[in-house]
Amino acid sequence: MASHAAYSRPRLLFSAFSSTTPRAQVPKSAPEPAPTPAPGQNAADGEADAKPHAGRNRRMRIGKILRMISEERHPDKLVSQFITASTASPRFRDNRRVYEVAVSRLASYGRRDAVAALLDSQKPFIEASRSGFAARLVRLYGRASMPSHAAATFLDLPPKHKSVTAFNALLAAYIDSGDFDKLVAAFPEPGLSAALDVIPLMEKCGLTPDEISFNSLLNGFYNNGRFNDAEKVWQMMKERNVEPNTNSYNAKLRGLVVEGRIEDAVAVIEMMQKDGPKPDSVSYNELIRGYCKEGRLDEAKKVYDDLVKNVCAPNKGTFETLVPCFVEAGELDLALSCCHEIFSRKCRVKCSLLQGVVTALVAASRIEEATRIVKLGWKNNYPPRGLKMPALTEKNYDVEAETDCDDSTPYEEGSKEEKQSDNSPVRFSWQILNARLWKILKSGDSWNQESKIH
Repeated sequence: MASHAAYSRPRLLFSAFSSTTPRAQVPKSAPEPAPTPAPGQNAADGEADAKPHAGRNRRMRIGKILRMISEERHPDKLVSQFITASTASPRFRDNRRVYEVAVSRLASYGRRDAVAALLDSQKPFIEASRSGFAARLVRLYGRASMPSHAAATFLDLPPKHKSVTAFNALLAAYIDSGDFDKLVAAFPEPGLSAALDVIPLMEKCGLTPDEISFNSLLNGFYNNGRFNDAEKVWQMMKERNVEPNTNSYNAKLRGLVVEGRIEDAVAVIEMMQKDGPKPDSVSYNELIRGYCKEGRLDEAKKVYDDLVKNVCAPNKGTFETLVPCFVEAGELDLALSCCHEIFSRKCRVKCSLLQGVVTALVAASRIEEATRIVKLGWKNNYPPRGLKMPALTEKNYDVEAETDCDDSTPYEEGSKEEKQSDNSPVRFSWQILNARLWKILKSGDSWNQESKIH
């Protein structure tokens, strides 16, 4: 537990600053004069005695200044005395508490102009101070419910003082004011063109930018539609003899597809096929995405065929782009073919993609094919909870009824299951089919022997 003296000192300082009436200070007796050293005493002894006294005198001067400011009740005079003291003494600026109490008092008077004047006068000291001083100023603006001033102060800080501590102080300023919406507005989107300065900066620091450095810039510019800046990156690569790779062109393809410039994207693919670097699966996927986006499924299917011919294995991105488009267009044969390709290539896709195909097949009364996809999905470790036969409609219920009759267990009259099936025969059929499929899968029996649908 802290001692009474250690506890009472900040309490006394706080009460002195927050009190509404000045406190009478008990006069202190003058300090006794230092004894005069004997004539034979060496200079070192005299210096040893003088240093502690000098430090004590400085502490006394700071204490007197603090008391003087704490007793001041006029806001303008308080600001004036504060500025004078902080300018004259670095030790005064190290006193965090006096800053907090002074700002709190001025804010209680409703004098935000005085708070701004006081804190603005401290900004010239930021450069020569530690980072904690800058964070303190930002935080104090928040204590005075002035978050916009806090943001402006943070943005104007020298780079070395824009620390995590200072930013956390800014967040705290907005939290104190409760003005969360303006927090985002306080930080406009940085100019992306400034990213071009990264390359010269790396070279200035003795680092050689490689294709990864340039590809990062290309991705950033193309994703934000900044084609002019991206062209500058290509020029910088040429000047530095950095050969673009497939990822470089994939970034360009992605940007062209987002802009709807599909023909330009086709030209890039053709150029890559002719001059290199050779397009990969990602390159074709971008082109497929562009065609699907425009509803040109025939062209998308042709690109898929070219992908396979060029010994580029279709991947997750390929199927998750193509299959939903095929289902939406009613091209169930193509969607079904893709599903079998997914299983044969051991490609892991979203379970919802397969479920979408199953649901579409059931809606088209293609029950056997839907059931086969569910069974293959379970064998490939897709969860039964996420991949299952959907509830059947009246249109295809008759098709499914024969399947239920093969293995269904008779129910006693009046049982809970029978009552549910009387009210909801469709739900009953769907549950039996899923249970039967799972039973077949676990038993390992062949599909043709036990799960053939008559």
